Amino acid sequence: MQIQRFETKQRMSRAIIHNNTVYLCGQVAKDADADIGEQTRTTLEKIDELLASVGTDKTQLLSVTIYVKTMDDFAAMNAVWDAWVPEGLAPARACVEAAMARPALLVEMSVIAAVK
Repeated sequence: MQIQRFETKQRMSRAIIHNNTVYLCGQVAKDADADIGEQTRTTLEKIDELLASVGTDKTQLLSVTIYVKTMDDFAAMNAVWDAWVPEGLAPARACVEAAMARPALLVEMSVIAAVK
């Protein structure tokens, strides 16, 4: 089966499709200076945009790994997440505390979804 790569640079592709499955690179907030709620909201916006650009959407989520800088932000991140995920369509999910690539980042999400 063919592998399709989207927005490929030296280190990574923003999205890859293989066997009707979409893999997104880690997505982070549009504004790293915002609080966890806003960083989560804009990260999810970017996920929506990237999924749409490859012909699918959040109703097709299979798995999401969420990295938070501190578990102190877990409840606030979940409040935004819960409002975004379509009812009855929650993906398999993991959430872990992790060091971020840039100190201001509070959340990063890695997504796997089915092609629509």
